[in-house]
Amino acid sequence: MTMNALARDSGAVCRVAALIGMLAALAMVAACVGSPRALPKKTEKEIESSTFSFDMGTYPAKNQLFPAYSIAPGDLLDILFQISVAQSMDKFRIGIDHQVTVKFVNSPEINETQHVQPDGRITLPYVGQVTVVGKTIDELTQELTGMYSKTFKNPELYVMVPEFSTAIKELKADLHTASRGLSRLVTVRPDGYATFPLLGDVFVATRTVPEANADLDALYATKMPGLHVDLFLEKTHGAVVYVMGEVKTSGAYPFERPISVFEAISLAGGHLENARLDNIVVMRRDKGKVSVRRVDLDKMLAASKDAEYFYLRPDDLVYVPKTTISSLAQAMTHLRDIIWFRGWSLNGDLLTDGVFYNRRSQENVETVTVTVPE
Repeated sequence: MTMNALARDSGAVCRVAALIGMLAALAMVAACVGSPRALPKKTEKEIESSTFSFDMGTYPAKNQLFPAYSIAPGDLLDILFQISVAQSMDKFRIGIDHQVTVKFVNSPEINETQHVQPDGRITLPYVGQVTVVGKTIDELTQELTGMYSKTFKNPELYVMVPEFSTAIKELKADLHTASRGLSRLVTVRPDGYATFPLLGDVFVATRTVPEANADLDALYATKMPGLHVDLFLEKTHGAVVYVMGEVKTSGAYPFERPISVFEAISLAGGHLENARLDNIVVMRRDKGKVSVRRVDLDKMLAASKDAEYFYLRPDDLVYVPKTTISSLAQAMTHLRDIIWFRGWSLNGDLLTDGVFYNRRSQENVETVTVTVPE
């Protein structure tokens, strides 16, 4: 090899070493810039709680719990039925799904038992169609007595609703097929609906348990007077927060009380070395819209004047970005591993084709392609 070739190769090696040194210096500067200033020892400082503006003042609650739990898909609800057959006559009213029997004491041949038609009426001999829906048994008895007084002298009749008691027996028989007695477990589907006996599908998601209980109680009262329900949350699918980015283990993490961004990252195993803690992104869905907020965790760790302890709500998404220097630092580490930590140093001969040779054995050791500016 000529002296010129050796000089040229020695210059290339020097430029590689200079590049590595620059990358190392840049990584050190990046590590220092923006790092939080430590809070002085034996110093206490209060940090303000914060969250998205539309939840400020209401979340979290003053007791550091969820202000109110809303039913969510995957929740398991327990509905307990209470059937009160004995009712005062002024409370029971005939409904569309009832069967009405009208019996005449002195004229049994014209007795009638009919299902209430969709228009709320039944058809009786001599008087034709009569509206019965929404009336009590006493009200209908008095009305029919007046109508039949034009046909019979002193008509004696009475009204019954036999299908009402039949419906109760059928419901009891259906519920007793399970080991839970007069109760039923229902699961909230992904579309927010749950299927209830007699009612079918009812939308319950986003409702609190008391709100859903009141809705169901009103619906069951229209189906079967005297039927009341109590709704319980048997098992919750759980509130979760999603953490991704520069954390040890990305994923969905359940929590049972309001937590902060710092706690969410802890659930994910902590942040990685390349995490940029001053630019954490939090996303929250509210009323069909997605809001985004940047959270500076460095300031919180340093207890800075404008630091905030940012609280997360169920289904929030936390993204921890990577520092801008991390890609350069990774490149520096890769070059360092190739050149210094594979058993060969820059004392070997670096030929123009980029192949390292050991002076003693002259064996091919490693091929490296490095672009170095002139």
